[in-house]
Amino acid sequence: MGVFVIAEAGVNHNGSLDLAHRLCDEAKIAGADAVKFQTWKTENIVTRQAAMASYQRDNLKEKRQSQYDMLKRLELQYDDFRDLKRYCDRIGLCFLSTPDDEESLDFLLALGMPFLKVGSGEVTNIPYLRRIGRSGAKVILSTGMATLAEVDVAYRTLLTSGAEEVILLHCTTNYPCPYDEVNLKAMQTLKAAFGCRVGYSDHTQGIAVSIAAVAMGAAVLEKHFTLDNEMEGPDHKASLNPGELREMVQAVRQTELALGDGFKRPKPSEMEISSVVRKRVVARRVIVCGEYFTEENLTVKRCSEGFDAVHWDLFMGRQAQKNYDVDEPVWL
Repeated sequence: MGVFVIAEAGVNHNGSLDLAHRLCDEAKIAGADAVKFQTWKTENIVTRQAAMASYQRDNLKEKRQSQYDMLKRLELQYDDFRDLKRYCDRIGLCFLSTPDDEESLDFLLALGMPFLKVGSGEVTNIPYLRRIGRSGAKVILSTGMATLAEVDVAYRTLLTSGAEEVILLHCTTNYPCPYDEVNLKAMQTLKAAFGCRVGYSDHTQGIAVSIAAVAMGAAVLEKHFTLDNEMEGPDHKASLNPGELREMVQAVRQTELALGDGFKRPKPSEMEISSVVRKRVVARRVIVCGEYFTEENLTVKRCSEGFDAVHWDLFMGRQAQKNYDVDEPVWL
């Protein structure tokens, strides 16, 4: 199985079902395996007094709104997600959405998805993780803001509660994430610590870190995208535009091909080239029959026939069985 690429639409629909459909179309055109949204009831996940994160304040034109107001404006209804699921099924795109509260979790479980994607904010939400585990679902868990010890508790909670599989995504919860905060090697630490499939949820700008993650063994790659980086909303500025998303998916597939199977052996295309560029044992000067081969009368050059230079030592001290002209391949 290749890298599973999740085009993270998130809340970049700005509360519009029409924009959500367009995001699905762009994810499909780009060649992503899945498009992912976020499902919640605002009153279930945030108090009216909860402050916004600094990146949310920075990325919103209206600075006075509360986190509650922001989320309420971005909220889609359950019927919208039913519509999006049907639409994705019709165009051949995997539909995913992250449940942010228990009511939305039950709704999405009934809707049916191959994975439950759980956000970084739930890593320490033990009762919620137990409920997810009891569903028996396959889980993709983002691990932003978490220590290795916290990931350990979350991972084992999901599995012991009944989750079929847990895939861990390394990420840094910052939008956009500076390159010096990526710490991509932590993805490999997760794989070594838990022996599970791992991946990367990329919040950096551009596609370079995503491609590096694939080269380092990511089984799942998640990346935010938007229709327009200039749209108002908390995540647009840290998202790829449609053209960049297409570029990223293409680069991911090229990187997958380039990784190969790890066995060191010549490829078929190399065999013909090797026959004309590898050096073979030839006569350095005229050699007469019965003369002993030495470093003075033999050399190695590119030649279309003869013994490969790897056999050089076999010639030393043996007698020529025939006469050789300069540059003629020498035989044993």
